[in-house]
Amino acid sequence: MPTLETLIFISGILHLGTLLGSAQVPRELNFREELPKVSPLLKHWILVAGGYVVLNIIAFGVISLTLNDELASGTPLARAFSAYVAIFWGCRLIVQFFVFDAKPYLRNWFLKAGYHGLTFIFAWHTIVFGYAALLPGK
Repeated sequence: MPTLETLIFISGILHLGTLLGSAQVPRELNFREELPKVSPLLKHWILVAGGYVVLNIIAFGVISLTLNDELASGTPLARAFSAYVAIFWGCRLIVQFFVFDAKPYLRNWFLKAGYHGLTFIFAWHTIVFGYAALLPGK
């Protein structure tokens, strides 16, 4: 069985890979045509919120790749960070299952496969970091 350090390192790769999928969102949701229809404040809020999410995912990926041994150490800071990541992705899963209706946008096998792949990755992060957060403290 892989060590927790290895699982966290894999999560780092998956975090950065998730950005490839999220880079498709503006095109698939037709931002160029849809955003001008909303108020300037709402448009800016959407773009800023999206930017913060992307920056969080980049940080999760870089920290997971470079400090995977520390994140698996069970120290209070490692457990707190891991809990934050697990809650972030757990909330994202809840939103995906109970709020977002992606069906109209899953127009071909590629988009369907990507959607289900991302769902798996979100669950992976929730489980791996949830486990790291629940490690006995040092």
